[in-house]
Formats: sequence, structure tokens, C-alpha cells
Amino acid sequence: MADKIFKPHGKHLIAGEWLVGDTQFSSNPAVGSADNYYSGSVELVDKAVVAAEEAFLSYGYSSRVERAKFLNCIADEIEKRAEFITDIGSRETGLPTVRLEGERGRTMGQLRLFASHIEAGDYLDRRFDEALPDRAPLPRPDLRMMQRPIGPVAVFGASNFPLAFSALGGDTASALAAGCPVVVKAHNAHPGTCEIMSEAIHAAIKICDIHPGVFSLVQGDNRAIGQALVQHPLINAVGFTGSLGGGRALFDLCAARSNPIPFFGELGSVNPMFLLPNSLNARGESIAAGWAGSLTMGAGQFCTNPGVSIVIEGADAEAFTKAAVAALEPVGGQLMLTEGIADAYQAGNKTIAAVKGIQELFTSTCDLREAKPYLYATTGDAWLENEALNEEVFGPLGIIISVKDAEQMIEIARQLNGQLTCTLHMDDSDTQLAKKLLPILERKAGRVLANGFPTGVEVSDTMVHGGPYPASTNFGATSVGTMSIRRFMRPVCYQNISADILPSDLL
Repeated sequence: MADKIFKPHGKHLIAGEWLVGDTQFSSNPAVGSADNYYSGSVELVDKAVVAAEEAFLSYGYSSRVERAKFLNCIADEIEKRAEFITDIGSRETGLPTVRLEGERGRTMGQLRLFASHIEAGDYLDRRFDEALPDRAPLPRPDLRMMQRPIGPVAVFGASNFPLAFSALGGDTASALAAGCPVVVKAHNAHPGTCEIMSEAIHAAIKICDIHPGVFSLVQGDNRAIGQALVQHPLINAVGFTGSLGGGRALFDLCAARSNPIPFFGELGSVNPMFLLPNSLNARGESIAAGWAGSLTMGAGQFCTNPGVSIVIEGADAEAFTKAAVAALEPVGGQLMLTEGIADAYQAGNKTIAAVKGIQELFTSTCDLREAKPYLYATTGDAWLENEALNEEVFGPLGIIISVKDAEQMIEIARQLNGQLTCTLHMDDSDTQLAKKLLPILERKAGRVLANGFPTGVEVSDTMVHGGPYPASTNFGATSVGTMSIRRFMRPVCYQNISADILPSDLL
């Protein structure tokens, strides 16, 4: 296995060159010794963005066939580095091999999915209104419309998915598919993983003979780099997955620019589950066991982690609570992705425990970077009175809300903040209550599901991974699935433009 160990060089990839910086920082891996990386700078950000703008003049007008070939080539280059990616990813994050192998497959799969998607061409939404020169009282000109790429895009690597949501994750894949060059701010929790994934893109750029400015990676351990990136006048949009506080700060910077740009941030969600009475009676214990598994999967470090279960008080609710505690008891400590995430988990737990009206059902002691599950209970009245209970605690912490009746369950649904997901556990005999809840929940979340658990997001044409604020900053967008390409495109109408100069996709 020694030859499968990846040894990072710690440099930035800027417009096809691996560059150093003036200072360095050290990684903080979950396993093994730290590596040194060069810190980014405002000057390096500027160089990367200027190169991205230059690349757009060719890449933004390349054919769909050429871009599809490029995306497939990147996937091939990832596969060539498979064992090295698993090695560095596991060392940096502590994630198990099987998780990283699955995430690598997802990353390659979404690249190939976007390749097929753009080759089909439907995403262009092409529309035609032929000229009517003899129409009275006014003639109509020849009108043609389609979606066009917006230009250079900034992407921030995410902490919880070092492959699928980071340097070469869904944001980068969808932007490249659209025809937009990308500048990535690497996440300092897994800089080596970002580096090797960037090497795969770098190799594909050379194979496909694409302008090297189409992709750049800037490493960094300070906020100034991210601020310089989102404020650069040549950046046209930002993709971000992370905390509410960090995302909101970047969102505000984007809005405060002299030319404001869209900030597509996926920020936070408690992903509530509504257990309707008949399903709770018939399957309460099995739902509790499934919830415990979903709640603690990957130490609860999924943005779709179902942190809240709403039940109607009574014997069935008590049985559900007892079963949930029993399912959590054997769960041991799990390594969290970073020390910062582990600290935030403990701080969030203390905040929840201090809320008036909260009851501890299952608690434990966490050591350093390890997380163990916590389970709390509260009433519908207490939930409605305490806004703090609506805030996400990133980790395996769950809250059971016992409401008085179906009407209070509906009231809680109405008071929810924006969510990535909402879940209905229901039987056929719960249909009438479900009909009342669904119109409310579809206004609260980007994905509503029945009789399942929201952890696990299918990369497909139909997936929506987004929702009203604070789940995301743009409720009309998704960061997963082929529809995510729309974030980095805009409609352009061509009036009486001759065929000689029209984009080929409109001919």
C-alpha cells in the first residue's frame, strides 16, 4: 500500500501552473501526520479570476460535445487516481473507505450525467418566434431565445463531502457543464483531497486542449481569500455549502457589491419528520429504529440529517420515544470531520439542553473529535415558543416534539423555517391529515418525502436539494441534480440576428 499513499505538494493550481505562496499552514488530519500547504493571497485570487475570464472567451462558446468530452475525461482521471484519493481523503477526514469509495463513484457519476445532459440539449430551453413581417398593426421580428453561461464562477469546498461537494463536486461539475470557468476556494479541512481532485481536472484540461484558466484552485486558511473571491468584479456567481453564519456573511458580501451577484448557498436545515397517527400506531418502533440509524449515519454530518420528529402525544408517542432511546443506546462515538465541527456540535448541544421546556432522554459524553448521539423531548407549546429549537445542530442530535393534536402538528408545520426536506410517515388511513400538511410542507422544503428518511440525495434529473431560507439562499435553485446547471446560466433573446453570427445551438 505504500505506493498508494498520496503525498501532497501543497501548491495552488492557477491557470495551469502549480504555484507557491509566501506563507504556509498545516493540515489537521484525523489520522496520521500533518502536511504543509501554501496559503493563498488576494493576488493569487486575482490571477485565477482574470485567467478564468480569458478562458470564458473560448470555453463559454465551446460546443456541447467538447464540454461533454471534457467532463467524461475528468471522470476518467478521477478513476485513475482512485486509491490515492481514498488514502488522502480517509487520512484527512476520518471517513471510512467504503464511504469515500461511494462518494467518489457519485462524483464521477454526476460528471458523466452532466455530459449526457448537455449533449441532449434540453437544458438550453430553446424557443423560437418566427418573424411575421405582414402582421398588423405591427410586424413581429424574428425572436430566438436560449440559456447562455454567465461567466466565471466561484465555488467553496464543503466540509462534510470532501469529494461530492468540494473542489470537484456538484457546483464545479454543473458550472463546467454550463460553460463557466471555475475558481475554487479549497476547504482547509481536506486540502490534500482538494489538491488531488484538482490534479484530475488539470490532466483532463491538457488532454482535451482546453484553456488552462477554466479551473483554478486556491488553498487557504483565512477568510480574506474567500472575501476577495466573492468580491472580485469578474466573478458572476458563487456556489457554497456550509454553515449559516459563514454563508450569510458571504451572501451579504455578494449583495453589497457594486454589481451584486447571485449567491447559491446551502446553509442549514433540521429536516423535520411528521409521524401521522396511524403510521405511529402501526409502525412506531420500526420508524424509531430507522430514525436512529439515519440520525447517526456518518456522525450526523449530513445536510439532510432528520433532526426533529413530530408526534401526537399519547401511548404511541411514548412507545416511539422508548424505541428511539433503545436504538441509540448501542451507538458508539464516531469521529467528526474536524475539531471545529466537533466543538460546534458540543456547543449546539449545550444550547438545546438549556432551553426551557426541554427534557433529556439520552445523553452521553463526547471525547475531543468524537461525537455521540443526544436525544431530547419537548412539547409543541415549548417548540413554538423557542426559536433556538429551530436551528440546526450539525451532528447526531435529535428532538422529539409531542404535540397536543393534529391541529398543533399543522401549526408547527406552518411555523417552520425553510428546510431542505420534510418527511411524512403515513398509512392510507392518514391521508386526510397528510392532505392538509402537504400544501404547507411543499412551501417549506425543496423535497417532501413519504415513509422514508431523507439522508441520501439521489443525483438525477428530478432531485431538488435546496429550499426557502435558511435552508438555502435561493429557493428556486438546487445544488444537486441536472437542474443545478440553471444556476450558472441566464436567458438571452436574439432579435433579427443573422444566421451567420447566431450561436450554433440556435440554428
